[in-house]
Amino acid sequence: MSQWPSSEARRVLAALLQIGWSVKRQSRGSHQVLERVGWPDYVFAFHDDDEIGPRMLSRIAKHTGLTPGDP
Repeated sequence: MSQWPSSEARRVLAALLQIGWSVKRQSRGSHQVLERVGWPDYVFAFHDDDEIGPRMLSRIAKHTGLTPGDP
């Protein structure tokens, strides 16, 4: 079983912002380019109400440093 529960995209984005990511720019639609010192930019491409599953959360964590204990 995965250590990641499914979560809404708005909660994942809020957690990323709390751990130091910020929105660099947002194109039309749901694509947001996030930036953080010491990390390459990350494109977060989900609508607020999208449900993100455990496998995708694990991939996001790999690129952003997000952990299951982050808010």
